[in-house]
Amino acid sequence: MTEPRVELEHEFSLDIGYDPNRWLELPPRWDTTEWPDISVWARHCAQLFWRAYRLDPGQSGIPFLADTLRRFAEAFAPEPFDTRVLLRVWEPTSMPLQLFTMVKPAQGDRQETLRFLVGADDPDVVEPPVVEPFRTELLGEGLRSFRYLRQDDAPEVIAVVRYAWRDEEAGADVVLWTATDDTAQVIRAAPDIEELAHTVSVAVLDFEPGDEE
Repeated sequence: MTEPRVELEHEFSLDIGYDPNRWLELPPRWDTTEWPDISVWARHCAQLFWRAYRLDPGQSGIPFLADTLRRFAEAFAPEPFDTRVLLRVWEPTSMPLQLFTMVKPAQGDRQETLRFLVGADDPDVVEPPVVEPFRTELLGEGLRSFRYLRQDDAPEVIAVVRYAWRDEEAGADVVLWTATDDTAQVIRAAPDIEELAHTVSVAVLDFEPGDEE
């Protein structure tokens, strides 16, 4: 079963120049002729990844990775068209890390909005977050933060990395983030996340009222 196509609400989308050897994009939650079922997508990607990894998956390798990708897609695949979700995939037997990107029409004071988007003043942090400027050629000056949050029902803390920019020309705010209770995984992915952040840009879509495509 596939879910109905969502209606477009904004005139923005995100362009991301990610390396397909390191990142896998989750398909959106709307009807597509390419992937009639999420399990088909997951198994196809698992087969391709094991083939690229050039090791024998054995009997369980492909089903294990396909089930992992399916569960990530069911949990994190985006519904609105202005959100994209990528997985940083390492070895086919290791757990991927989800990375979210979102674009929305710019609102409010620029600096206050960027601080809000990166959680700079979050009262629920374990310790004061690390917040610093982060500039890219495509989006200009933004902010990057790293902070730890406590879970309500578990002793582990969650490591959160967030980036935010305002594209003044497009009139859009962009946020990129990941969160996990595996701090080592965030540290491992940090260079790749930073590299990917430099490839993110806003595309302004020219939709006329009543457009259906």
